Amino acid sequence: MVEAGPAAGGEALRLGLWALLLSLPLVPAVEVKDMTLYMLFYQESFPSGKESSQFLSEINDEETFHVDVEKKETIWRLPDFKRFVSFDTQAALSNLATMKNNLGIMIQRSNRTQVPNVPPSVTVYPEEPVELGDPNVLICFVDQFFPPVLNITWLKNEEVVSKGMQETVFYSSVDNTFRKFSYLTFIPKEGDFYACKVDHWGLQESLIWEWRKQD
Repeated sequence: MVEAGPAAGGEALRLGLWALLLSLPLVPAVEVKDMTLYMLFYQESFPSGKESSQFLSEINDEETFHVDVEKKETIWRLPDFKRFVSFDTQAALSNLATMKNNLGIMIQRSNRTQVPNVPPSVTVYPEEPVELGDPNVLICFVDQFFPPVLNITWLKNEEVVSKGMQETVFYSSVDNTFRKFSYLTFIPKEGDFYACKVDHWGLQESLIWEWRKQD
């Protein structure tokens, strides 16, 4: 169990994180070629009591599916995946419920020591080479942050964009930080510029990364 505090004046967070690595045994001279990872967490902000959780499956660092906890259904990254892999959504929800219960017990037994917030890094880049008038996708890659509490806002010419965005779930990294992608569909036009605005407890102010077509 870890406890993280906000940058200033906000809420603190209780987080339970569990990653299961399923691979070949770690035996000398054995090369691991394929690895499946299940990552799940439950977290609660206080004093508000707001809860959030996540269950994610990856194969070789690529998402296969995650569970939409509110809708109680499995969301496949690619529809064809479910032809080769079966999964019991209810089992994931049961695991998250167990984690929530265990986290409460651990909090009662701990001294509630806070873990430092780790601020994110941000990069924005286009999916394809940019040509004026041709539809494209801007990608905002937010990396190396902790805890998994994040707000991403897209701006066009300093105005908030309200449609055409998609976000991934949180992905875990080997250093116990998290990463996330946000996508914005757009049509490049002369003079337009875009920005990805990121808010996180590890930041004293919003982190903004601007992008515009280079001549």
